Amino acid sequence: MFKQKFIEALIAEDIGRGDLFSRISESKEIRAYIIAKSDGVFAGREYIETLAKMYDLSLMWDVKDGKSFKSGEKLLFVSGDSKTILSLERSILDMALHASSIATLTARYVDAIKAYGVKLLDTRKTRPLLREFEKYAVRCGGGLNHRMGLDDCLMLKDTHLQTIDDLDSFMQEVRQKIPFTSKVEIECESLDMVKKAMNAGADIIMCDNMSLEETRKVVAFRNENYPHILLEASGNITLETICSIADTGVDAISSGAIIHQANWIDLSMKVES
Repeated sequence: MFKQKFIEALIAEDIGRGDLFSRISESKEIRAYIIAKSDGVFAGREYIETLAKMYDLSLMWDVKDGKSFKSGEKLLFVSGDSKTILSLERSILDMALHASSIATLTARYVDAIKAYGVKLLDTRKTRPLLREFEKYAVRCGGGLNHRMGLDDCLMLKDTHLQTIDDLDSFMQEVRQKIPFTSKVEIECESLDMVKKAMNAGADIIMCDNMSLEETRKVVAFRNENYPHILLEASGNITLETICSIADTGVDAISSGAIIHQANWIDLSMKVES
C-alpha cells in the first residue's frame, strides 16, 4: 500500500494537471529502455514494477535489485502506450536514480568491512517521508536497517539520559511497559557509561564517537562480562575510517552517510527507433 501511495504522489507532483505533450500527440505502441551511463548497484525494481501494474506497462528486466551493472548496459525495457511512457519517464528514472545511488554507496561500505564480519546499519537520518524508500535502497546495497521509527526499539540517547535520574530503576520500569520482543539500546560515550548501561540491562550498546582505543576497551569488557550484549559503533563514519572501526571487534557500525551522502549515478531513458 505504501508503494502505491508513494508512486501516486510522485507522479501527481510531476504531471500536475496533465502532460501537455499528451494533449497534442497521438498514441502509439513503443518500447523504451533505461541505459546506465555509470557503474553502480541497482535498486528500485520493486517500485517500478508496482508503477507498471498501475499503468499497464510491460517490463523486461536485465538487472535485479542488489545487482551490479556497468556503464553502457541496458537495464530495463518498457513497452506500452507512448503517452503513458513519456509521461512517466522522469518518475521511473528518479526512483531508479535515487534508490540505486544509495544502494551503490551502501555496497561500497559493505564491501569495505566484509572481511571483518561486521554488519553495516543505516540510521533515521532520512529525507522526510522517504524513510521506507531509502531504507529499502540500503537493503538492496547489502546493508541492514536500524530502527524504522521510535516504536520498534527503545534507544536511550544522551538527551534521554539527561532526563533519567536512576537508570537502574528506569530500566526495571521499561521491561514492564515496552513490548516483550523490543530491545533496548543505550548510547554511551565512555567505558564508565558502558559499564552502567550493561549493568542496568541494555541489549545493545552504541559506542558513540569513541576513540578506537576506548572502543577496544569496551569490546574487551563486553567479551569478558556481558557476551550476550551487542555493540554498535557510530559517529562520523567514512569509507576512510570504517575498516579501523570494524577491526575493534564491534558487531555493527551505523552510518547516516550511506543515505545522505549518496551522489546520484547516471541513468537515462531512450526510445527505440
